Amino acid sequence: MEHTELLKRIEELEREIALLPRGSVAVKRINDKEYYYHRINENGKRREMYVDFEKAAELRAKIEKRKALEKELKELKRQFPKTTAKPKTKQLQFATYVRVGEQLDSMTATVTKYKKRACYSAIYDYVFGEQQDKVFILYGLRRTGKTTLIRQIILNMKPEERQKTAFIQIKSSDTLSDVNADLRTLEEQGYKYIFVDEVTLMEDFIEGAALFSDIYASSGMKLVLSGTDSLGFIFTKHEQLYDRCIMLHTTFISYREFEQVLGIQGIDNYIRYGGTMSISGVNYNDSTFTTKQSTDEYIDSAIARNIQHSLKYYQDGGHFRNLYDLYEKGELTSAINRVVEDINHRFTKEVLTRTFSSHDLSLSARNLLHDRENAVDLYQTIDKEAVTATLKSMLDILNKEDQKVEINEAHAAQIKEYLAMLDLLMEVDLQYLPHVNRRGSITVITQPGMRYAQATALVNSMLLDEKFSTLSAVERKRILERILSEIKGRMMEDIVLLETKLANPGEEVFQLQFAVGEFDMVVVDSKALTCEIFEIKYSKEIVPAQYRHLIDEEKCAQTEHRYGTITARTVIYRGETTESDNIKYINVEEYLKLLGQKK
Repeated sequence: MEHTELLKRIEELEREIALLPRGSVAVKRINDKEYYYHRINENGKRREMYVDFEKAAELRAKIEKRKALEKELKELKRQFPKTTAKPKTKQLQFATYVRVGEQLDSMTATVTKYKKRACYSAIYDYVFGEQQDKVFILYGLRRTGKTTLIRQIILNMKPEERQKTAFIQIKSSDTLSDVNADLRTLEEQGYKYIFVDEVTLMEDFIEGAALFSDIYASSGMKLVLSGTDSLGFIFTKHEQLYDRCIMLHTTFISYREFEQVLGIQGIDNYIRYGGTMSISGVNYNDSTFTTKQSTDEYIDSAIARNIQHSLKYYQDGGHFRNLYDLYEKGELTSAINRVVEDINHRFTKEVLTRTFSSHDLSLSARNLLHDRENAVDLYQTIDKEAVTATLKSMLDILNKEDQKVEINEAHAAQIKEYLAMLDLLMEVDLQYLPHVNRRGSITVITQPGMRYAQATALVNSMLLDEKFSTLSAVERKRILERILSEIKGRMMEDIVLLETKLANPGEEVFQLQFAVGEFDMVVVDSKALTCEIFEIKYSKEIVPAQYRHLIDEEKCAQTEHRYGTITARTVIYRGETTESDNIKYINVEEYLKLLGQKK
């Protein structure tokens, strides 16, 4: 194995080992019953923690995996070229896992060719800018590039800066006292740049986070704290850090970043895979959002556990009010899954209080029935109850009668509140004419791949339907392609609305509905009293019917009376940028990349 590959593999092993549990699983028999304990030796003392029977096998497997990786690591380090002199820092004793010196070289070797996210400049300005007596918090859901950003910062340091840099990898067994001891040691040795990864894994982090700003940042250290527990950081800012931190959230990944950083092009790919940042592009994301199982794993580990982790450690869960009963009964993950599906299908509260039904199925049935070329009555084609029952099973969503704890509107509202704090969902305004006092909103999931995976589950459930399988292969293919096209079209519309809103913070961006028909998007400059109106179509063709609302005299007159002069009429679609009948057509990928340049 070459030197660079050896460094890369050693770094991978060190990181993976740090996240796996130590110790062993012990079994005790009491009154003819077996009880399982996680046994750990720390500082010459043995600790034992009770483990549920259901989790014992998984824990034992992780411990065995750690041992196997440690054996591999030991063998690889034997192959590593030995140096004649060891740096002084190698002699330092740490309570946590601290990387300094050559260890940073192996840690950053894997990101030398990676492109940088737009938010890289924010962390760069903090690390290399003037002293602010603040800590920098880098947070976001799993697989959104937090650790890569840190590695890129360290990689681009000058040699003299890197000599004063340390990376601390936190484990769940670490305490704030351990980290404090290591920071004191590093401070004494003249270290200035400290990166603490997965800091929220410590049980006492939220209650004692002021240590980082009040003691070390105020003394001249540049401290970057990162982790996946976004809520933990948000609560910490309000409770401990106040105005002594700079927050950078990595969860939202725009189309422009998706294409430029990962090298994956096309709105269809963004719909299918968008939402995570990965070094291996399609292949990596393919394992994240393509299958129902992998999507469930992400929702569980990146979202549900995020909320549950904060619930467990923040003021004994008191902040979580209505969700605590679900947490105690083990139904919080199921409830979060229900709300994510609920948001994806444009419901707000009905899904949580009635037997599950699929909005996507209803929409597709309606559109197929009115297909101009070849209408199909979908409800006569398939067994709707069987399809929705299959979909319910695939999405692991409990019916109301199956729940130990009733999930009510308060539960749903609070879950949505936390999902918004995680930047998983955002709201886009919905306005009406001539009813100007009426208001609504469109809830947009910021990780499109997650929604598309659930839509694929719907398609798969239809494939299993007995009645549907009696159709010819040609008919089945046509119907399923039309359903997926409808879903992609709705998702593309949401993506354009959301990204336009984020790129134009000083303007109003909303969807405008009339008594009959709508403008898919309106962008209003309130100061100039001007507006632009848009239609968003998942088509590659130019058809006059696409812009019929944009040239409707009555709709345009109402719009100008309310918002100001219409300066542009545009159709955003998947074809080439052009113009037709004084209507501008712009390619959707081109439009989204231009939005990214405005920020």
